Amino acid sequence: MTEAVKELKYDIADINLAERGRFRMEWAAREMPVLALLEERFKKEQPFKGVRIAAAMHVTSETANLMRILLAGGAEAALCASNPLSTQDDIAAALVAYYEMPVFAIKGESTEQYFDHIHRVLDIRPNITMDDGMDLVATLHTQRQELLENVIGGTEETTTGVIRLRAMAAQGKLKFPVIAVNDAMTKHFFDNRYGTGQSTIDGIIRATNVLLAGKVFVVGGYGWCSKGIAMRAKGMGSNVIVTEVDPLKALEAVMDGFRVMPMQEAAKEGHIFCSATGDIHVLDRPHFEVMRDGAILANSGHFDVEINLVALREMSTKITRVRDSLDEYTLADGRRIYVAGEGRLVNLAAAEGHPSAVMDMSFANQALAAEYLLEHGKELKPDVYNVPEELDREIAALKLKAMGIQIDTLTPEQEAYLNEWSMGTGT
Repeated sequence: MTEAVKELKYDIADINLAERGRFRMEWAAREMPVLALLEERFKKEQPFKGVRIAAAMHVTSETANLMRILLAGGAEAALCASNPLSTQDDIAAALVAYYEMPVFAIKGESTEQYFDHIHRVLDIRPNITMDDGMDLVATLHTQRQELLENVIGGTEETTTGVIRLRAMAAQGKLKFPVIAVNDAMTKHFFDNRYGTGQSTIDGIIRATNVLLAGKVFVVGGYGWCSKGIAMRAKGMGSNVIVTEVDPLKALEAVMDGFRVMPMQEAAKEGHIFCSATGDIHVLDRPHFEVMRDGAILANSGHFDVEINLVALREMSTKITRVRDSLDEYTLADGRRIYVAGEGRLVNLAAAEGHPSAVMDMSFANQALAAEYLLEHGKELKPDVYNVPEELDREIAALKLKAMGIQIDTLTPEQEAYLNEWSMGTGT
């Protein structure tokens, strides 16, 4: 360990895990060509020189590569976890040891530690915030208001965080502009659908080692994340039921070939349940009362509130950890209900999160959105903004280029036709 690292302020599980973390960072980077292209430009242009970035994100190998290119672009950055169970301890160690970056994240940290780490990150007096669920921004607005004058803007990665931010903005309490990276099309299509779909199934299988084929798999919600989960569960041979509150999404699920019904009815049929709605108590006491013995519950929404664990504990006579990421709740009538990953994000609590290839685009959105805020943040009012369409298209184009895929371009004649109102049948 260098003298610089010894003097660095950080709080991680074990600095000796750093070499393993570095290897995993390098492996992930092989699947992140868009970030590699941005890194090349950032090194030359130094867009973040002198800029302080506070990030509360899942501390994974993919996040570490985002941090690496921000540092390469001149940023001073500090990182904490956005979920007590989502930190990969070897990655936290690698960032400290090899990049001399202040990291405050330990897998399994207490709620008290979790919020202490958020405060430690905010101590750098950020100009830009990067958030995964909005706990960083909420803490900044409620407990560290003296730092708000330094902030140019922020980015938000999750559906849950965007919901909270829009509520905050509607009440006039948001004090700086935030770009909803979560709502970029390259994020919806790839990260939420393909990333969440694959990694959620991965987490459930790692936690339980159950066969999905032939099981009734109940998916709470039919937003982008839930679509991915339903798609992958169906691909593994499950009989998928979708529950929804939005008639348009429910209709879409029906047209996609899934059974749709209220959760109270689905609860009687399901073997495996997974919620990804961003709302509270999607799986609740009335549902637990009718579930079959052996039902498995998981959550892929950001916070651990989609399963009402308080009610489930009250209904239980015994709780037993039966596998590394699986708890058995024995009910008074003898039925057993299993909860994967303590009801937290199952893809990170029980597995490794999204594949690197999809996070490549999500984190390219983060990096470009941060750069956009530095250029335009002072012109923007405090509100929640979509990723500018030109950045979304730039990321898609970079991804295609990295994959070696070429597409057509409009001819001048075609462009003229699209911009002309008078041309119709026979003209």
